[in-house]
Amino acid sequence: MQVLLTGGAGYIGSHIALELISTGYDVVIADNFSNSSPDVIDKIGAISGTIPKLCELDLRDAAGLDKLMRENSFGAVIHLAGYKAVGESVSKPLMYYRNNIDCSLTLLEAMERNGISKLIFSSSATVYGSQEQLPYIEDMEMGITTHPYGATKQMIERIITDCAATGWLAPIILRYFNPVGAHESGLLNEKPSGIPNNLMPYITQVAEGKLKELSVFGDDYQTRDGTGVRDYIHVVDLAKGHVAATDYELAPGETEIFNLGTGTGYSVLEMLSAFERVNGVNIPYRIAPRRSGDIAEFYSDASKAERLLGWRANLGLDEMCRLRQAKNME
Repeated sequence: MQVLLTGGAGYIGSHIALELISTGYDVVIADNFSNSSPDVIDKIGAISGTIPKLCELDLRDAAGLDKLMRENSFGAVIHLAGYKAVGESVSKPLMYYRNNIDCSLTLLEAMERNGISKLIFSSSATVYGSQEQLPYIEDMEMGITTHPYGATKQMIERIITDCAATGWLAPIILRYFNPVGAHESGLLNEKPSGIPNNLMPYITQVAEGKLKELSVFGDDYQTRDGTGVRDYIHVVDLAKGHVAATDYELAPGETEIFNLGTGTGYSVLEMLSAFERVNGVNIPYRIAPRRSGDIAEFYSDASKAERLLGWRANLGLDEMCRLRQAKNME
């Protein structure tokens, strides 16, 4: 089956592309490279032996999307394209609402016009908001988000489920927890522009000497060591979850939602300690004020994905934290 992968040149998208290709899918990547680089396509080819097709395209370009869909025979669309930095969304809410909602609406309209029903949507555990119940399970009501990024994910989920209710769309919504790590080749890594918003690339840049120290945002949360606890999942496990979702048969009009996480929470200081141990480095850090929008703790119940998709996370904390050096693939 041919699969359209929007945002496929990014950190998560490139790993998904690789897993899809290795499973036998024909992948077409659509990306405008606003937070990625075209050289990722060649890296995917170097690892897999197959260079995925590429369409440089902004998803808000309806005519361009129609042309792409007419020229191919997509059996499914995996939608990742969108802005994703929590802090930036707080300071630039209009940019996030305009881009993330517009991209999704334009894509859904194009899918409907071109008779494509199967959609796998890249959502986020942030849609749960801050709730007392742990772990987070799929049938919980979405909570109040504390940042525009999370609000866009909630809105897009609602749009998708409303479209499915009309009978033409067959969506699978994947709620990510905290992706970390990299492919064993070392060729595919998270390389955000500017100062990273997420923990692992921040730690990595300190280890590489690009940043002086790690800022730990808050040590007074009601957690075991006072720092925030998150459900970290290796990006390769996450990518394999998308393959399982693409394999899953769903009739138009039906909607399924799955958590993709490990079911285990680690604190910031626990992740820092594991990174130092696995890589034999020292990471200086300082305690900084809490960030707006952060919550104390969340982790998943991912049993539904194991039960229905046959998927579970297999890579552990050491693999998540291990630095990868790029290998010569020639």
